[in-house]
Amino acid sequence: METNALGQPIGPAVPGWTPRPRPAAVVPAGRYCRLERLDPDRHGEQLFAADRLDARGESWTYLPYGPFADLAAYRDWLSQVAHGDDPCFYAIVDTDPLTGSAERGAVGVASLLRIQPEAGSIEVGHIHLSPLLQRRRAATEAQYLLMRHVFDDLGYRRYEWKCDALNAPSRVAAERLGFRYEGTFRQATVVKGRNRDTAWYAIVDSEWPVVRDRLTAWLRPENFDGQGRQITSLRRP
Repeated sequence: METNALGQPIGPAVPGWTPRPRPAAVVPAGRYCRLERLDPDRHGEQLFAADRLDARGESWTYLPYGPFADLAAYRDWLSQVAHGDDPCFYAIVDTDPLTGSAERGAVGVASLLRIQPEAGSIEVGHIHLSPLLQRRRAATEAQYLLMRHVFDDLGYRRYEWKCDALNAPSRVAAERLGFRYEGTFRQATVVKGRNRDTAWYAIVDSEWPVVRDRLTAWLRPENFDGQGRQITSLRRP
């Protein structure tokens, strides 16, 4: 371990480090979906219609907003968030051939936020998947496309995932995708009038090649049967 002149331990040098670029409006598409910068006019009706399939609104439980009573309220929220650069919101557009010849359109959203180019740190969040996207390979691919953009295109060092500590599906998803649990921040915030403890997960750049290989292998067409069901699980051994 390196030390300074006083013998105190210091972190390793990061040779040639420079601040990283901010996320791009265009993320390279995959086989089963593509990511487009969120546009209320282009995506609003598609997303609202897809979200309405969750009649009980359960998918909004751990988000600080939603469900929305009508399209006008949803479009108002979209207009507030769509044009910012932190969070940087993307619509997830389903292009999976198993869904038919015509695209289903936008069926979910995700964002990159808490963007710190100087530190090379960025978080994925505001993830909301309609029933048309939940448990589908396009949902996993959307996460992979964002990771690949952050690490391979932009050169970030750290990719974070944070969620309500009580949100078991989100925690399972983070671990399935390759994030490592780093701890829980108790009483981190108040959401919808209730306490939220926040669980922190992350992938760092040294871990990314293994995560990338796992995701790439899982997403190959030969890993799915004719109904799109996985043959080999993505869960870590």
